[in-house]
Amino acid sequence: MRKYTITALIAILPLLSFAQKYILVSKKALQLYVIDEKNDTVFCCPVACGANLGNKTEVGDKKTPEGEFKIRMMYDATSWKHDFGDGKGMRLGAYGPLFFRLNVPGFNDIGIHGTIFPESIGTRSSEGCVRLRNEDIKALYPHCRNGMKVIIEPDEAE
Repeated sequence: MRKYTITALIAILPLLSFAQKYILVSKKALQLYVIDEKNDTVFCCPVACGANLGNKTEVGDKKTPEGEFKIRMMYDATSWKHDFGDGKGMRLGAYGPLFFRLNVPGFNDIGIHGTIFPESIGTRSSEGCVRLRNEDIKALYPHCRNGMKVIIEPDEAE
């Protein structure tokens, strides 16, 4: 019986350590980090956050929410469209190849995703989501899972 217990434990150990990874987004530094169970950074990339400072309080305020959330679902977003209000209409691939929807209370469309505007990375330019270069969202994907914790740190005091 003991042999099976040890075998089962060995089989689930990778799952236990994976469950402890989390994403940290620094709105001040405009960086995203994946932190592992040893508190080591295992992935880092620049991001774009909401155009306006502060915590998201209403639709259209162009603020990135602050606090602790979870990834609700990870989607292939290659066929998704969005109208940025710039007179160019709906744009295919607006969210890049992937979209990780977050469970932000009161807001259904906040996430971490790619972009058709790679030049926006490192700036305050999104409508509230956390934008990554498409190659970075693809590199982030293997580190993530549905239910993973995401912490978005507050901006500096206004």
